[in-house]
Amino acid sequence: MRQSKDLKKRLNRFLVLGIVATLSLYLVSTSLAQTATEIQNKIEEKDSAIKKLEREIASYQSELVGISKQKSSLQGSIKELDLTKKKLNADIAVTENKIERTNLKISELSRNIGNKETSIGVNLVSIQAGIRNMQELEETSLVVSMLSDNDFSDVWNDVDNMIAVRENLRKNIVDLRESKTVLEDIREETIAAKNELTRLKSQLSDQQKIVIQNTNEKNKLLKQTQNSEANYQQLLRERLAQKEAFEKELETYEAQLKFILDPSKIPSGRVLSWPLDKIFVTSPYAPRWSGFHRGTDFRATVGTQVKAMADGVVRGTGDTDLCCPGASFGKWIFIEYSNGLSSTYGHLSLISVSRGQKVTRGQVVGYSGNTGSSTGPHLHVSLYVSSGVKVASFPSKSYPGKTLIQPISATDAYLDPMKYLPPLSGN
Repeated sequence: MRQSKDLKKRLNRFLVLGIVATLSLYLVSTSLAQTATEIQNKIEEKDSAIKKLEREIASYQSELVGISKQKSSLQGSIKELDLTKKKLNADIAVTENKIERTNLKISELSRNIGNKETSIGVNLVSIQAGIRNMQELEETSLVVSMLSDNDFSDVWNDVDNMIAVRENLRKNIVDLRESKTVLEDIREETIAAKNELTRLKSQLSDQQKIVIQNTNEKNKLLKQTQNSEANYQQLLRERLAQKEAFEKELETYEAQLKFILDPSKIPSGRVLSWPLDKIFVTSPYAPRWSGFHRGTDFRATVGTQVKAMADGVVRGTGDTDLCCPGASFGKWIFIEYSNGLSSTYGHLSLISVSRGQKVTRGQVVGYSGNTGSSTGPHLHVSLYVSSGVKVASFPSKSYPGKTLIQPISATDAYLDPMKYLPPLSGN
């Protein structure tokens, strides 16, 4: 009789423990739900601010495109630099809002992790208690209970309680497994959010550097022209003459390089991805002016992210403006891809990678700009068979005493980028 009463007490304690555990989880979940709602409201506020800023950026970009179509003038160049600065500051504001939004998301995920860990802890306690009670039930067999002096109603109650314990134990085990699975998913999402936060902070740092460059460029232009339109036009003529002389000189030099194209070295199909998120071709791979444009130009305002077109290795970076202002690529990145192709990105405002660094398809490697031989902000892409190009020095007669360092290719090693990029529509 005493054994039966003790057993009932243990069973009741276990059932009460299950009720308390459920109530605890409910109270914790309710409290966290209120906090989660507050966080979600803040995230939505950031989303709204980002959308408003993106509309503002689109307006600046539209104005900049309009200015680029006008005849070059000092007033136009100053206006372009001022608009570019506003657009860059808006870019920075977007990135800052994205950083704050990501921090809020990480905070929400951390709370969810705490909630699930609490749930797992409660379930473990319930399971441990259930296992102990099941062991005690097994020690006191049903046959012994039936042969005892207990009333048959007590025996059937014991049977019902045993079934209840088993069911509660089974449910707690299922809940524990589900909680662990959700916890693992939340942790993976948290890691992804933290990686995104690191990327955004790096992007913010880059954007702030480009704003400083923009300010310096404006000050330099005003100093060179002394705020005079006549001086500005004279500067343009001098740069244009140097640019044309240099391009003819480089084209003659590359035409003399010996290279036999091996078709087996060229991959088939559209093996590259776009270097920009938004694509508009402004100048194709084709004859242009007095020469041949061995590359493709894409519309891109200063500070637009430029991405690797495939997996590869950065074989070189540089800035031709340091020795030959207004000539060639300006700030450039040369990447050798793992598919037998290589590319140069030219006229950049900022380079985010270094020589020897491995890059993956879609990775941001730099930001578009207006450096080197450029009549307006854009991205220039040259594509080559890897075996026919390398970073080399080029002594220039157009810039006496100056030696240019950049990717130099045999003429026959150049390829049309558009044949290896995704199909273009609506351009």
